[in-house]
Amino acid sequence: MSTVCVHGLGYIGLPTAAMLANYDHEVYGYDADPKVTAQLADGDVHIDEPGLRAFVTQARESGQLEIVDEVVPAAYHVICVPTPFDEEQKEADVSYIESSGKGIVPVLQEGDTVILESTVPPGTTENTLQPILEESGLNAGSDFALAHCPETVLPGDIIAELQENNRIIGGINGDSTQAATQLYKSFVEGEIRSTNDVTTAEFVKLIQNTYRDTNIALANEIAKLAADYDINSREAINLANEHPRVDILRPGPGVGGHCLPIDPWFLGANSNQLDLIKTARQVNDGMVDYIKQRLINELGDLRGKKIAILGVAYKGDVGDTRMSPGLSLAQSLQQEEETAAIATDGGCDKPEEVAIHDPHVDDDVLNLLDLEDATGSADAVVIATDHTEYENLPVALIADWMSGNTIVDTKGILSRESWEAKGFSVQSI
Repeated sequence: MSTVCVHGLGYIGLPTAAMLANYDHEVYGYDADPKVTAQLADGDVHIDEPGLRAFVTQARESGQLEIVDEVVPAAYHVICVPTPFDEEQKEADVSYIESSGKGIVPVLQEGDTVILESTVPPGTTENTLQPILEESGLNAGSDFALAHCPETVLPGDIIAELQENNRIIGGINGDSTQAATQLYKSFVEGEIRSTNDVTTAEFVKLIQNTYRDTNIALANEIAKLAADYDINSREAINLANEHPRVDILRPGPGVGGHCLPIDPWFLGANSNQLDLIKTARQVNDGMVDYIKQRLINELGDLRGKKIAILGVAYKGDVGDTRMSPGLSLAQSLQQEEETAAIATDGGCDKPEEVAIHDPHVDDDVLNLLDLEDATGSADAVVIATDHTEYENLPVALIADWMSGNTIVDTKGILSRESWEAKGFSVQSI
């Protein structure tokens, strides 16, 4: 087993560090935020992920995972830091990767391996990270190995997916690819695919998520077309998918998380060839305005109305709100200005109150309410996340609590017949 220093103890870094430690590697977990390392050193896991607390505790109690407040020498350095996205410029911020590289330089030794897991624009490992690491006086590919192995997990099942998912590894040369592969072979049960071109590995991760984003955009456009013909988009998609060469995904309020809304833009960082992909991004981002228009169609002028948003996590049964469509919808409805483009019938998109409920999110800033307070006196309820709890909402109670009868089910999880039997008008995406 090897010594490993994991840089960045967030959604990916912390589970990865614990995984390596539980497979008998000697692991040092480092994060540039001293609050994170202090919390973890005290046994407080700061990420809400099923099974993660016990998994980290097991690694810590075995002595294989040590939380450190500075970068230490190790045979492997695995970089799992964020790559924030500049929404206005549509650019990746690689400053955390640059900082990680600079932190490794003083401890980098001949024979070490550096692996970048962070999702990045193509060329980042070779053009950004490699020159920084070579400030050590060592040469990548000959003195030390350098590779990219993108993470491919979903919150809610991270531990299992770290083990079971196939992995793609690309090194700057064959030796680098082989060195990185040796580490992942120690715990990955899925297949490991390799390439001796590091940029290809970066590119593959991005096109995987771009495929999903573009497919969802198609589904969302189909849903809007289906509404104009007054047919059920999900039934139509299910029937279309009976064809062996058709696999349309599901429509919804847009896409969230740190991957699908961002990775397509990373693809175009050094290219001007984003056409279909750019349009798909606009379609998915535009679903918030489409839902607002559906509300206006049902309620007319929204002034004086109360809208309840159920679900501000970006996916079902997790507490992650990054790039969440439900949160974007709530914030958009809370904006002070009126949007003439949305209020085509003279209505106003500024309701009197926007109430938020989410059983999985813990965030004091969002002013989350319990279900009764959120839906009480509401004129409309929008289901924005497919939490299991929302599939079995108390229809009769909500009918008593609400003032209106409009339900916008953006995830297609409600039994329409049950709700309409209680007098609700159910609008589906």
